[in-house]
Amino acid sequence: MPAYTKYDARVDSLVIEARTAWDPSVGTLSDEDKAWLTQQVHKHPAQASKVTYERMHTGFSREITVTKDDIARIYREQVGA
Repeated sequence: MPAYTKYDARVDSLVIEARTAWDPSVGTLSDEDKAWLTQQVHKHPAQASKVTYERMHTGFSREITVTKDDIARIYREQVGA
């Protein structure tokens, strides 16, 4: 089975579990910031820098590794820049 290491709309439609990992370059964030960023990054997975899908019994799990670029993009979108 091929590795799914980038966004794929077909595979994403079969996601039954979403996980979030944090790139070491992100540093320390508060729990509130992590919760909010997790929600935002999974809202638009096609825009995430690092997406990995893993086959499960009844679908796929999606893991997004949040990077500094993702955080910067999300905050730019929020302020409308």
